[in-house]
Amino acid sequence: MRLLLIEDDPALQTSLKRTLERRGMRVQPCGDGLQALDIWRLQQPDVVLLDLSLPGLDGLEVLAQARQSGLLTPVLILTARGTVGDRVIGLNTGADDYLAKPFDLDELEARIRALNRRSAGAGGENASDQVVCGPLRLDAASGAIQHGFKVLDLTPRELRMMRTLMERAGRAVAKEQLFDIVFPGEPDVQYEAIEVVAYRLRKKLGGIGVTLVTLRGLGYLLKADG
Repeated sequence: MRLLLIEDDPALQTSLKRTLERRGMRVQPCGDGLQALDIWRLQQPDVVLLDLSLPGLDGLEVLAQARQSGLLTPVLILTARGTVGDRVIGLNTGADDYLAKPFDLDELEARIRALNRRSAGAGGENASDQVVCGPLRLDAASGAIQHGFKVLDLTPRELRMMRTLMERAGRAVAKEQLFDIVFPGEPDVQYEAIEVVAYRLRKKLGGIGVTLVTLRGLGYLLKADG
């Protein structure tokens, strides 16, 4: 099991990494909110352990941005903010579980394994968790789009657009609908910006077996070649 540990306390980070790795897990530590988002997107961990008080970007904002960009990895919040209000805010932002510091290591391990089982079980029971378009596969449990064994390197906006198009592969998706999904809560973005995202996606999709098609007056669709 691969864990992303987002914790800025060096002593706790080292202690948790050593303990969890002894229990058979692979742990990628990170102490900065902005760096954590990049690592999360690139490495696609099975579970994320997230502290709320982080430099660079607050933990709740890390979680909010991750969910907005389509990352669905189970998240366990680890924090000294133990009030009911804090727990409610974290869960409403997209966390799956919450453990207040100080915590018991056996309980932490049990919660991590429960989140991983729940995520794996959902993937096995629901066919919509594996969306396929030609050689591309969208794993809804992690939010990643893969070509073979390689995860496509996409920006959050490109990923939101690709997820939407893959879920509706072969069908036109209106520009207006895509704009609202790709640029959520960004009132200052010009409408034509959706065309820039589509252009960049086409370049990244070149030669891998799928085509992003522009349908004048209708929007865009994604189709498998051949």
